[in-house]
Amino acid sequence: MKLREGMKKTIKFILKAIGIIVIALVLFLAIVFIVNKICNKTEQEKIQSYGQLVPVDGKKMNVLIQGKGEETVVLLPGYGTAAPALDFKPLVEELSPFYKVVVIEPFGYGLSEDTEKARSTENIVNEIHEALRSLKIDRYILMGHSIAGIYGLDYVNKYEDEVSAFVGIDTSVPTQGGMDAEFPIKTFKLLKKSGLARLIIKLSADPYAGLPYDDETKEQIRMITLKNLYNSSTSNEMENFYTNFMATEKLTFPRNLPLIFFIQANNSGVDRWIPLHEEQVKDSAHGKVMTMEGEHYLHHTKSKEIVENLKGFMEQIK
Repeated sequence: MKLREGMKKTIKFILKAIGIIVIALVLFLAIVFIVNKICNKTEQEKIQSYGQLVPVDGKKMNVLIQGKGEETVVLLPGYGTAAPALDFKPLVEELSPFYKVVVIEPFGYGLSEDTEKARSTENIVNEIHEALRSLKIDRYILMGHSIAGIYGLDYVNKYEDEVSAFVGIDTSVPTQGGMDAEFPIKTFKLLKKSGLARLIIKLSADPYAGLPYDDETKEQIRMITLKNLYNSSTSNEMENFYTNFMATEKLTFPRNLPLIFFIQANNSGVDRWIPLHEEQVKDSAHGKVMTMEGEHYLHHTKSKEIVENLKGFMEQIK
């Protein structure tokens, strides 16, 4: 009898403990959700405008223009760069004394509107071109980071007469491996809606720590990151990774297009990273691959070197 009573007490204690844990978890999730809702609303009012909005496909795309050089450089961001015009700040500051710099923020990025339209390479390229056409920009150096290597490859084949050179900053290559992975997009969206994504970002290390960004810029990037996180555009773009990479697999850069890649010297995440880029320039009349010590976002730390080498490269081919 005493053994049974002891077991009953133990079971009651365990059930009670489980109940307390469940209630605490529900309360915690409720607080996280409410805090996220409040912060979303207050931060929306704190986000400062920059650049200008141009009409593209019935929506508004944000574009930052800086510098008054005779030549124009158009900058395209890598995937998931929440606020491209702010993220490119060190590079824009190095480029703008010599070039007119145009930073494109595709739909779903920065201060551009979101879209439900499929994020196919074709649509993204057409939208970028329409933005430039709206600004009456018809001759430029196209410079892109990361996945812009995929969109840029398609772009220069469609609008070869407008592009005077292509510059890649650790750009993606159609034949690189791992792009057929499936991503838990529904889970990502749930993390954002629940507020847990905000908490994760809050507890994570500052990705801009030690980099040439002032506190105000970093705070704006943080707020825009949370605003754009897993929105319709970037979620659909993620879903289309494999399709978009495959769509450009058979494309090559035009032989007479000046082509220079600034590539991370030690990329352990992608096999044959440097050879893949060397293959892209091997048939180019003016092709060059330069390796740099640094992380994937080379423009965060190597903007001065990138601009110096770009200028030298362009002067050589004149």
